[in-house]
Amino acid sequence: MNRVRSSDALEQARANYRLRSVRWGFYWALWCAVLWGAWYLPGTALWYETPFSILGASDKGDLLLAAAIITALSSVAVLLFLFVWTGVLEKWPEYGRTISQWRITKWYCLGAVFGGPCALFGSYLAIGYVGPVFAAIAALMYPVVGATLARFWYQEKISRRAVIGIIVILIGGASIYLPGLLAELSRPDGGAWLGYIGGLLAAFGWGVEGAIAGRALDVSDPDVGITLRFTAEVLYWLVLILPGIWWFGDVDMVALIVSALGSKALLWILLAGASFAFCYVAWYKSFPLIGVGRGQAIGALYGVFAVVFLSIFTLTLPEWHFLISLALTIIGGFIMFTERAEILEVIRGDNTPSMY
Repeated sequence: MNRVRSSDALEQARANYRLRSVRWGFYWALWCAVLWGAWYLPGTALWYETPFSILGASDKGDLLLAAAIITALSSVAVLLFLFVWTGVLEKWPEYGRTISQWRITKWYCLGAVFGGPCALFGSYLAIGYVGPVFAAIAALMYPVVGATLARFWYQEKISRRAVIGIIVILIGGASIYLPGLLAELSRPDGGAWLGYIGGLLAAFGWGVEGAIAGRALDVSDPDVGITLRFTAEVLYWLVLILPGIWWFGDVDMVALIVSALGSKALLWILLAGASFAFCYVAWYKSFPLIGVGRGQAIGALYGVFAVVFLSIFTLTLPEWHFLISLALTIIGGFIMFTERAEILEVIRGDNTPSMY
């Protein structure tokens, strides 16, 4: 009798633990959405400060250079805040142990490629060339990328519900891209097509990064993992990309960076770094608790917060097709990632390849 009671108590304790874990997973994902939406305010304000406002006004092509410098400096700011976060949590020893395990670290390095020079750079491009509301909503298509990658990479089964969600998201994406693209095709010298490519890069990059991070987090701590991911991204920018632009583009990169750090742009860089750092912390923490799919679905609410914050601070409402796209992409995301728990437990194929 005592053994039965002990077994029942153990099962109840496990059930309570799972319930608390899921609850905290949703809390983290929602916090990610709030911070992600808030990030578009300093991310947009940067374009109105020197030297970025001068670059944008002088030549459309210089917006590419401005976006690269903004992304690089923002990544450095994110990493600084993550270093502080790691120190406060006293996880530096774990950081050292994890970074020495290449079988784990390599996935964070790969995720940094898609999340930084691809997604974050693409999002800044979309802000600079088209606008922040477009950039926020365009990236909401990333669940489609994540689901497709999971199908071919993990042999993850796509249910009928997920297919419906994908179709709804694609319709939402078309409703934001088509009006602008049609207008752009009528004046091909406008240059805004680079912004639409940036939106696609953002959706693609964050979708791929989410899939990679979900697997890497199976064997590592999320706080350490996100710090490793931004360590790799900063190295990409400071060691490879910016020196490459300076070498091949005949650009005084040092003068531009000094100018940015000596103006009010520094404040916006720090604000963007703080909001994005803890947005990413929350995003990565949600994945082990509720899964990448559900974490992405709740995180996709950032589109709502971004539109609300931008409307409040700019005192302008987005165009009607932006609102339609926002509604469709969020609805599609919830259709995809609100499968019943018993379905999610068997959704991955039996022959899933090992990543380690």
